[in-house]
Amino acid sequence: MSTPLEIHPATQLPSVALHQAFGAAFADYLIGPFVLPYEAWPGFLSRQGVDLGLSRVALDGEGRVLAFAFTAPRLLQASWRLGTMGALPAARGSGAAPALLQDFLARARQAGCRRVELEVFAQNERACRLYERHGFAVQDALQGYTGRVPAGPALPQRKLAWEEALHWLDEAEAHGLALPLQQTRLGLASAQGQRAWAWGSALLTGAPKADDAGVFQIGALVDRSPRQVDAQALLQSLAAQHPQWQDWRMPQLLRPSVGGQALERLGLQRMPLHQLWMRRAL
Repeated sequence: MSTPLEIHPATQLPSVALHQAFGAAFADYLIGPFVLPYEAWPGFLSRQGVDLGLSRVALDGEGRVLAFAFTAPRLLQASWRLGTMGALPAARGSGAAPALLQDFLARARQAGCRRVELEVFAQNERACRLYERHGFAVQDALQGYTGRVPAGPALPQRKLAWEEALHWLDEAEAHGLALPLQQTRLGLASAQGQRAWAWGSALLTGAPKADDAGVFQIGALVDRSPRQVDAQALLQSLAAQHPQWQDWRMPQLLRPSVGGQALERLGLQRMPLHQLWMRRAL
């Protein structure tokens, strides 16, 4: 028998209660417990593009959180992204998550969205089945990479101001290049300390890791050309100019067809786990 539940706007819960529910839901996450201090909670929501007014929580009859679904609107694409959805361990199988997903789809349709999207780890088979049952189909894989970029010829690449980099991404999207939210202005606008470089048809953003200057964390890698020659040249030029960056890392957010192939040609390895970027037309 399904647990009685009510769906409410996430803004009706105190911020600390949402944070606690998030931590409980992801305590046994596929890639390890998602430990997020409360002081980092607002920044996390901002990087995910979450609008709490459009987000929902499922509560039981006593007002306890069963599950949540955070919504990130992508207004330029007339789309909503299911930013994060999770169910507390005791509520799994209660029907709370499917109810929130159905509510998400209905509200997106009422808001005039042409489609909805989400990311999910391909190895999370239970979640993948849920989304497939609700009409989501894979748009592309989102890979993560790690390894050393070999040095190449130094180029006069252009260092961009942060707003210039965000505008570059806006232009790429406006010309039809499909990017997951985290590789766009919405996902990167609040990034702290990232730098940006452009060469030809390619853009790279990122920064050395705060606690290890030998690790360069890539924020975005986008090449508007399918061959990704400029992305490869830009990476090798920066590697030559910054030999202290011994390890380059990209989280599981990069489409191979947009930048990942350049990394693979340079010898970087795909991470064992990867995400699927899924969409559903409305």
